[in-house]
Amino acid sequence: MSLARSALRWLTVLGTLFGTLQVAAGIQLDLGSTQSIKNAASTIAHGMMSYYKGNESGMPVGLLPDPYYWWEAGAMFDQMIHYWYYTGDTTYNDVVTQGLLAQISESKDFMPTNQTKTEGNDDQAFWAFAAMSAAELNFPAPPPKQPSWLSLAQAVFNEQAHRWDTTRCGGGLRWQIFTWNKGYEYKNSISNGGFFQLAARLARYTGNQTYADWAEKTWDWMETTPLITKQYNIYDGADMSNNCTKPIELQWTYNVGTFLMGAANLYNFTDGNGKWRTHVEGLLNGSQLFFPPQLGGNIMQEVACEPQVSCNNDQPSFKAYLSRWMAATTQIAPFTTDFIMPKLRASAQGAAKQCSGAPNGGTTCGRTWNTPVWDNKQGVGEQMSALSVIQANLISKVAPPVTMAKGGTSESNPEAGTGDPNPVPADPILTREVTTGDKAGAGILTALVLGGLLGSTWWISFGS
Repeated sequence: MSLARSALRWLTVLGTLFGTLQVAAGIQLDLGSTQSIKNAASTIAHGMMSYYKGNESGMPVGLLPDPYYWWEAGAMFDQMIHYWYYTGDTTYNDVVTQGLLAQISESKDFMPTNQTKTEGNDDQAFWAFAAMSAAELNFPAPPPKQPSWLSLAQAVFNEQAHRWDTTRCGGGLRWQIFTWNKGYEYKNSISNGGFFQLAARLARYTGNQTYADWAEKTWDWMETTPLITKQYNIYDGADMSNNCTKPIELQWTYNVGTFLMGAANLYNFTDGNGKWRTHVEGLLNGSQLFFPPQLGGNIMQEVACEPQVSCNNDQPSFKAYLSRWMAATTQIAPFTTDFIMPKLRASAQGAAKQCSGAPNGGTTCGRTWNTPVWDNKQGVGEQMSALSVIQANLISKVAPPVTMAKGGTSESNPEAGTGDPNPVPADPILTREVTTGDKAGAGILTALVLGGLLGSTWWISFGS
């Protein structure tokens, strides 16, 4: 019996040791090898999509299970469009297409009736981003009789333009669409940044100046509020009861990311206009808050919640969007490459080490990219962020986003969304046909905390 107990004890020790070695190993990543990056992305994508049950019998198509909100499914599908774009792996394409199309309404937009209790302008924007990515990257078109990817993005733009609100704060979008939802009296940066980015991307893709005008209008409005500072700190939002004069000074990666993506598209659309170069540079400087010097200055951190271990179910995905949009910025504003790529490389290496959690055979991704041992955090957001930053290191291997004039195949419908029963009437300028003379969120419970997070900023200079 003593020999049996001794053998059992040693087997237990060896099993524990093997498990530890497996967890410590994590995902192997060689950033000098395209195949290594693709292999890592494949493993992480599989882990992320294992949370999605919409392709199983009897499960709702296009939705993630609780506790995830509607918006994050749209963000996940956008990530998988980029996964296909970077790797060429078509495994998930049909699931992505089915999921996106399942969440459109009869008015051919992302306003499904099952989301009226929770859908905000920011939530709708993330689904529009996915459709916009599908158009820009020439993702396989929807089946016949379905709206095009471009028209779905155009529908969201038209609807949100109609919601532009001047009753208080001089303009801007409210956080919520419907009066009965909490947050209707709040104007936040991600809703307005989402509209700004969408308009800018539509401008670049279609060549329609109307979209660019709306993007500029949104940026100019932000500058009249305290939501964006001269140092390019972008705060969470402000309550309308005080005319948006007292911002909630929390800062999130996806806020600076969405404005960066919009500004980079306008820089490209205007053939390098100095105004938008200045804003791209300023936003990148502002983004340094999320690459703390104590972590070496190149590893991304969600500073408002990650160090305090207080992130909710939404916030672990935010780094995915900054990573995705920083990578895209290097394509359409190439002068940013030397600043951005060291950050994406260091963050990818950190993320790969965090993808060492015991679930899924020791490849579950955690949240804190500055530590080499899995932090016991897991979920859609953690997988998405790791996938985004790792595959972003393939950005120099892929073609830039297309436009209608250069390779784009998604059909335009400038009138999309104008039949939606939202209360603001359509503006004819938004529905006119494009002419040759033209150039054109998240179900997040925003923490309404009075003491904000003011980050210091390190200013840098960009080469030409």
